[in-house]
Amino acid sequence: ESFTNSVNQQVYEYLIHRDRQLNFVPGLALSWEQVSPLKWRFKLRQGVKFHDGSTFNADDVVFSIIRAQQPTSQIAVYANAVGTPKKIDDYTVEFDLPKVNPIFLEHVQPLFILDKEWSEKNKATKPQDFKNKEEAYTALNANGTGPYILVKREPGIKTTWKRNPNHWAKAEGNVQEVVFTPIGNDATRTAALVSGELDFILDPPPRDVARLRSTAGVKIIDGPENRIVFIGMDQFRDELLYSNVKGKNPFKDVRVRKALYHAVDIETMRTKLMNGQSFPTGGNTPSPKAAFNDPQIESRFPFDLAQARKLLADAGYPNGFETQLDCPNNRYINDEEICIALAGMWEKIGVKVKVVAIPRVTYFPKLEKFDTSMYMLGWGGAVTDAETTLTPVMRNLGQGGIGSYNYGRSTN
Repeated sequence: ESFTNSVNQQVYEYLIHRDRQLNFVPGLALSWEQVSPLKWRFKLRQGVKFHDGSTFNADDVVFSIIRAQQPTSQIAVYANAVGTPKKIDDYTVEFDLPKVNPIFLEHVQPLFILDKEWSEKNKATKPQDFKNKEEAYTALNANGTGPYILVKREPGIKTTWKRNPNHWAKAEGNVQEVVFTPIGNDATRTAALVSGELDFILDPPPRDVARLRSTAGVKIIDGPENRIVFIGMDQFRDELLYSNVKGKNPFKDVRVRKALYHAVDIETMRTKLMNGQSFPTGGNTPSPKAAFNDPQIESRFPFDLAQARKLLADAGYPNGFETQLDCPNNRYINDEEICIALAGMWEKIGVKVKVVAIPRVTYFPKLEKFDTSMYMLGWGGAVTDAETTLTPVMRNLGQGGIGSYNYGRSTN
């Protein structure tokens, strides 16, 4: 969840950081090498302090990796892929792998490092159980090595940080205090920016971008986000949870899935709904690098209502059917609006879709419990390799986080 990760990495840090071109650069580790096909060695940065003054060392790295491998971890699929961490001395850690991992660095990079002693003292030795709404000490408190120190966390109201005067890296910029204020309403948020009440907002509504570009004192910074937003379907149950079709599951039939695809007028969505601020693709990987810039992978099925109706009829649904589409309403840009637009498009081929849009805090636990027939999900972040979409999102549900985001439980 990129916004959460972006905020957390002001407080917590990784062994390896990324530069502005997403290349690997030293973080809490100064250097790393693959000493054999199944062993990696990291030399750690000395003199680094956690925010409470305790010293960073190899014990913290070993603890943090093993913590991230626990069943309640939402990044277990990455943590398990880096094998077993082992302390060699206070500032050397080795990773022993059960099998060769050609993208080991992509997996180790997104793993935050916590203070072992602080975590043990505050009963935070495993990640909180998000799915079952556990709230651990770490939800409201933090102790990292990063450039900013958490001052106070008030969920839904505001969160405050101050600059870490003892950070190991040279400070960029002059920001001494950060106050995050969540504002749910798009118009209110934009007005607060224009009035000067806020200095910065993330992801202004696409319909406001043109106006903001011409507003004195406002600067727009834009570019493609490394993220795919897609619709998933329950391909596991023999009967959908939310549908008027009884005794079978329409989404198990590839003709039904293709019919829904052909009924999506992606160009109208791009120009009208997203105001040109989106990039249609037929690929499943968020980064062009992961698709090797292959136009064949990027190409989409054409918008073709006649073909969509024929596919539905061939599948045994000449009059369509009813189902439910679950959506977040505060996670992706125009998320609820996209779902409503899709429902309107699908109604033209007889598929009546009830859109249920809820806040991300209740939406994602719902998906974790597979309580859905059809859902919206986005996938991306700093990682550019295709494997980090294939393993968590597309593989069969398995141990250690494999397929843990395959909420439709499709199998191939």
